[in-house]
Amino acid sequence: MGKFLTFIGLFLLLLLQGCSSTSTRTRVSDIEYYFYDQHFEDVASLPRPDELFSLPAEAISELRRELMRDKVQRSKSVTANEWLAKYINAEEGAFQYRDNMTRVPSETFSERAGNCLSLVLLTSALADVLKVEVEFQEIEVPPVWDKQGDFYLVNGHINLRLLPPQSTDTVHVMKRAIQVDFLPERAVRGYGKKQISKQTVIAMFYNNVAAESLVMGEYDKAYGLLKMGLQQKPDFVPALNTLAVLYRYKGLNREAETLYKLALDVSPNDMNALYNYAVMLGDQNRLEEWALVHKKLELERIGNPYYYYDMAQQAYFDKEYQDALLWYKRAVAKADYRHEFYFGLSRAYWKTGDERRAQQNMKKALSLTHDENNKLRYQAKLHAMKSH
Repeated sequence: MGKFLTFIGLFLLLLLQGCSSTSTRTRVSDIEYYFYDQHFEDVASLPRPDELFSLPAEAISELRRELMRDKVQRSKSVTANEWLAKYINAEEGAFQYRDNMTRVPSETFSERAGNCLSLVLLTSALADVLKVEVEFQEIEVPPVWDKQGDFYLVNGHINLRLLPPQSTDTVHVMKRAIQVDFLPERAVRGYGKKQISKQTVIAMFYNNVAAESLVMGEYDKAYGLLKMGLQQKPDFVPALNTLAVLYRYKGLNREAETLYKLALDVSPNDMNALYNYAVMLGDQNRLEEWALVHKKLELERIGNPYYYYDMAQQAYFDKEYQDALLWYKRAVAKADYRHEFYFGLSRAYWKTGDERRAQQNMKKALSLTHDENNKLRYQAKLHAMKSH
């Protein structure tokens, strides 16, 4: 799955993009009013918007060399969009998927790795060299949840289509646009797709990198990135939400509330902004206002796997192990890709005396984690279970 981030702070919520949208949107007339530069330090070397769709000279030279070599070798004509799709070959692993890694095209080209947004930016930059037109698409996949430090991250997915050459020739008219994605086309065929603008893609990039910076505690960098992104697209709700989260972490509660209200003016049912706003109201003991916001959130909450996980954790630490099993299973049913859910299941099974299922779920947790510390921890637990 690619990333476009939504922030749900801890527990605050961030969206990794993709983006959220509504059919009617309130315009943000003066985004500069919502920036507070005096509370942040300038950060050098933030990526400029023009860097998001450009490549270094050596990458362009390599691309053209490969194109000329293939022209000499092949016996039949291939359109530019077909050739570029094969050159990128993302679906077959030529570019490696990296979840928490939003990069500009020059970095993605060099490392041959990144998330879905990184791939989209790289492909667009390559297409521009070959004069291939592109369409950006948000894919309406179910949200993929992650938890990093004090934040929940909700991951969406985007890709793009390489359009065939414009021609009145019948043969070329029949040529199809080609989708470029880490995921096979059949994997996203059943989901809704929405064409999005280049401006939206730029806003997604800045929100993603800002969210990644915020998780790392790099508040000044996150602010600079969010400001650049919102200057490109002032009504981009995920970035308004992320900036509000950042303001709260800096103790700027009044400024954060203003931004939450602005985000909800633009998109009244945006669950991420509603959730974070409710967290702030609860922290401030503004219970009547909290109750009004919370009514809108009740149905949405049951879609959050970490709601069930938190309930399971509480039951486990209260030594109510059968209840913990029930809650862990519900969390897994919502997000069967999260290693910590299986780790929790394993511990609960062990406490209830079901050693076989405890080992099965510990193995599953081990297979899903990519963190070396977690791997060592799970291996040690599994070894202890087998030696018991």
